[in-house]
This record gives sequence, structure tokens and C-alpha cells, in this order.
Amino acid sequence: MVPFSEILLTVAEALRTAVLVSGLVVIMMMLIESFNVESRGRAFAPLRKSGFVQVLSSALLGSLPGCVGGFAVVSLYTHRMLSFGALLAMMIATVGDESFMMLAMFPGKAAVLFIVLFFLGVVTGLLVDRFGKGGRQLPTRLEDTYDIHEEDGHQHDGDSPEGRSRHFGWKRAVMFLGVGLFLAALLSGWLEEDDGAADAGLSLFDEEWLFWLFGALSLVVVGALVFASDHFVEEHLWEHIVCRHLPSIFAWTFGVLLAVGVLFRFVDLQAWISDNMTLMVLLAILVGLIPESGPHLVFVTLFAGGVIPFDVLLANSIVQDGHASLPLIADSKSAFFKAKALKVGIALVVFLVRGLIL
Repeated sequence: MVPFSEILLTVAEALRTAVLVSGLVVIMMMLIESFNVESRGRAFAPLRKSGFVQVLSSALLGSLPGCVGGFAVVSLYTHRMLSFGALLAMMIATVGDESFMMLAMFPGKAAVLFIVLFFLGVVTGLLVDRFGKGGRQLPTRLEDTYDIHEEDGHQHDGDSPEGRSRHFGWKRAVMFLGVGLFLAALLSGWLEEDDGAADAGLSLFDEEWLFWLFGALSLVVVGALVFASDHFVEEHLWEHIVCRHLPSIFAWTFGVLLAVGVLFRFVDLQAWISDNMTLMVLLAILVGLIPESGPHLVFVTLFAGGVIPFDVLLANSIVQDGHASLPLIADSKSAFFKAKALKVGIALVVFLVRGLIL
């Protein structure tokens, strides 16, 4: 029986990570919303015009260490600004927070892995958009876009004052307080993992640079909350992001992380892997289905120690996507499961082809 203290630790760690992931996603969404409105929709116009640009940009964002690029791609996808192939390209190219450990433990081989995943993601994304049935249909819970309203951008004399009015109402105050608390939590270290959580395998890695980056981005959001019009704050930020996105993102993220945390309190995955080498690839793929950073670190450490071959690490890396797909579960479960199923097939094909060649 698991001690009650262990259960509390698991719940606390899941809650901490859920707050962190939800906060990062919401900050990213608010910034994208701001850029889209300020540019009158021109900021993301190139994405709509070219499927190749969508796939290439998504794969590049996915290749960035950590989950920041993945969060941006998921946000754009769920708002119908990227194709499913572009989403899939990101999900193949990214390895989440494990990328930091790979770069620290075997930088040369990690670079090779990232390049292979990038090109595999681009090729797969283009093929899915070109030949896949419904490849450009974007099934999401909200079925909405980053809309431009008539009230946005009225800055000329004689225009309706609705788009320019600004007062410090309760909605603006609540968001200002929320972003301020999240910023304080980031910079104070409250959202950083502790050693005990890291050993348990359910945590983000120590990414101090990421916290400072999002601290700076949070200040940009604070500026928008101070100077933006009532319409933008209440319609775009409050109604669209806080009310429609944030609750489901947090609930699903916390639920998934808690379930994974409880599972790994009962299962010694690393010991099981070491004793069943013949099932290594299948297990690497199975673990890759978990939408969370942490469990995949087992394969990183085993590869660094020479216990498993590159093929096993590659199979796990193709299927896994760190925390990047957590917000996708909230808004488009069908896209999440479809992408994961395709990635499993791709991992098996790549493994079999490499086996035949070598």
C-alpha cells in the first residue's frame, strides 16, 4: 500500500506541473492573440497561404528544446490556423524536456537524433496533408479561430470609440492578478521541480532559462492588460482564452499528470525494461504514448549508459512529444489519438526499415 505522504506528494507534483503547463500555454495564447489582433490578421497570413510553410515552421518549433514551440503549434492548430500535417510534424520533431538531458549527456548523438526527427516530421507532415483523407480538416472542441472583430483596431478619428475605451474593470483586474501571481511563482522558483520530484520521474527538468523567458513574455501580457481596449481584454482574452480554454486545459493536464504519477509509484519501469530486452522497442513505443515529460527519461539514461541501441531511443522519440500535446487533449482528442496512432506506425516502419538496411 502506498503511504499517504506519497499520494500527497504525487498530487502536489501533478498540481504544480499542471499550473506551470497551463500558465505557459495561456501566456502563449494571449501573445498570439495580441499579435494577431495588432497586425489585423497579417502576422499569421503566410501560414494560411502555404502548407509547406506550415509544416516547416511547425517542425522547426517542435525542434526547439523543451515544450515552448509545441505549445505554440498546438494553440495555432486548435484555432484552425495550421493543418493536421503541420501538427503531426511538430509532434514528431519534438522530444519535450528530454532534449535538455540529451544535449547534456550525449550532445553529438542528440544533434543527429534531432535532425532525423526534424526531416521525418517534415516529410510525414507534407505526405499527410497531400494524400491523407481530411488532412486539412481540423477537428477541435471549439472550432474557432483567432478572430478579428470590427471593434479591433479602430484608432482613427471618427471611428467608433468602442474599440478604444479602456477602464480597469474586474475582468481586467482578475487577469492582471493571475498573470502577476504566475510571474511571481515563475521567478521565485515555486514552480521549479525539487529533487524528490525529479527522482520520482514526474516533473519538468530544471529549465531556469525557460522561466526567465516566460517571465519576460508575461510582462508583455501585463502591458497588454494595462493598455489594451476593453473589447480586446474582455472578448479576446477573458471570454476566449480564460473562460473557454483555461479550465479544460488545466483539468485535463492535472488529470493526466495525476494518473501517470500514481502509475509510476507502483511500477518500477526502469527495472522492468532492463529485464526484458526483447520487448524494448515495443515498450519504448508504448511509453512514448504518455503525454508527459519524465517517463521517457528512462530511455535517455539507458542509451547514455550503452544499455539500449539508438533504434530504441529513436522509436521512443518519434512517438513521445513531452508536455506539448497535453493542451491538445483538452481541445481535440481526435487529433491527439490520430497523431499518436500515426506516430506508432511511423516508429514501427522506421525500426523495421533500419533493421533491413543494417
